[in-house]
Amino acid sequence: MNEFSILCRVIGSLFNRQPQDPLLVPLFTLLREGKLQAQWPLEQDDLLKRLQQSSDPQALAADYNALFVGSDCNVPPYASQWPGGKTESEVRAFLTSRGMPLSEAPADHFGILMLAASWLEDQSEADESTAQLELFEAYLLPWCGAFLGKVEAHATTPFYRTLAALSREAIQAMYDELADQAEDDEDE
Repeated sequence: MNEFSILCRVIGSLFNRQPQDPLLVPLFTLLREGKLQAQWPLEQDDLLKRLQQSSDPQALAADYNALFVGSDCNVPPYASQWPGGKTESEVRAFLTSRGMPLSEAPADHFGILMLAASWLEDQSEADESTAQLELFEAYLLPWCGAFLGKVEAHATTPFYRTLAALSREAIQAMYDELADQAEDDEDE
C-alpha cells in the first residue's frame, strides 16, 4: 500500500466507522502508541500528536454520534446534503463505473469517498490517476471544505477537530499531487 492509499484509508476509516468499531482497534492502538507518525507520509506530526492525546474510542463515541449519526446530526457526512455535492446516485454510478464494489450504505458519505480514493489507488491501472483526479474534483472538493469546517466548529472533542484539520491538509496535498501528475502526463 502506498502513501496516498494509507492517508485515504486512515481518514476514510475514522470518518466512516464508529470509534468503538472493532475494526478500528488496530488503528486506535497505533494512534495511542504514537506509531502512526512513523508511517504517515505528510509532515503533520503536531496534528498526529494531538490525535494521539485524545484517542480513547469510548470517550469519542458521543461526539461521533452527535456529529455524524441520524437525521438530526450536527454535520451530515453525505455529499448530497451540501451545496456543490453530488447526489448519492451520481456518486454510486461513478464508483460503480470504476469497478468499486459497494454495499447498500450511501456511497456519498465522506468516509466512503476517502476509502474510494484509496481503492482507486490500490487498483491503479493506466487511467486510475485520471479517476482519482475526477473523484477529488467532482465528488469531494466541491463540498468537503465546508463539511470539515463544520466538523471543527461542532466537535466537542479535540480528536474530531484535529481530524478535520489533518484531513483538510492531507486532501489538499493529495489533490496537488494528482493535479501535478496529470499536468506531467499531459506534457509527455
